[in-house]
Amino acid sequence: MCVHFRGEATVLRRGVRWAAGVTAAACMLLLLGPGTPSGGAPRTAEAVPDRVATWNICNPCGGSELNYGRATEIAAYAPQVIGLQEACVRDVEQIRDHLEESFGLVYRVEYGSVLRNWNRCGGLPWRPGGYGQAILSAAPMTDRVSVEYPDGGSEDRGFLAVTTLVGGRPVRVFNTHLAERRQAEVRAGQVRALAAEVARHDRAIVLGDFNAAPHASELTPMWSLATDPDPGCRPPAASADADPDACTATTDWNSKFDYVFLRGITPRTHQVRPSPHSDHHLLHTDLNRPR
Repeated sequence: MCVHFRGEATVLRRGVRWAAGVTAAACMLLLLGPGTPSGGAPRTAEAVPDRVATWNICNPCGGSELNYGRATEIAAYAPQVIGLQEACVRDVEQIRDHLEESFGLVYRVEYGSVLRNWNRCGGLPWRPGGYGQAILSAAPMTDRVSVEYPDGGSEDRGFLAVTTLVGGRPVRVFNTHLAERRQAEVRAGQVRALAAEVARHDRAIVLGDFNAAPHASELTPMWSLATDPDPGCRPPAASADADPDACTATTDWNSKFDYVFLRGITPRTHQVRPSPHSDHHLLHTDLNRPR
């Protein structure tokens, strides 16, 4: 029961007011329960089972002080699975901790680091931090494979793959980051290597930053295997009137570089969320469950 105090003696007023303030604050906490964290995302007990997401968190676009904000972005949609690119292991560890401690979301994590870099990810010169991809999943993950592309371009690149549950069914999930935007020839080789692995699975989800617009010729092997959940986004070869500008932009420079490619799975919704914590936007999609 919440009680308001009144004191008549001047000597007691300050103490009484302090006690009243504390009591009022306690009452408010009791009324609100766990509450909403300062970032604005609701406290969530569990992930959305049919939802997958991808996000290039753009390290080194900021330091560890951004990780609570990154966790808030993820918690706002609580995907079952999210692939992170340009991710330092230490940053992912902090994001994962914030998701559990502040939002009640418990994720497993697998890493696909392709670099050990002290300048980029901190650590000690003889023990630098890992940098590359990470997959967070609310369900257990098995059969982890981390592959570095034979040619990464100007920086080592690769893909990470795991098997986990999405919508209650097992699916192979890939997460990748391809060579920089001016290195189309290198990306073409990377896509061929990735597509060869994706083709081995009847059901697959490919997440990542492909550093290429949908009409780029190097993405042809992926388009032949899978579809994008953006209803307006199709490669030019799909139809004579395909308009690459119809694709929802996923970057601050108004290009679509980020994808959720689906093989053997159909999407239900698609949304892109601009973020102040990266120059890439968080892209998520909800999937249809098979009947």
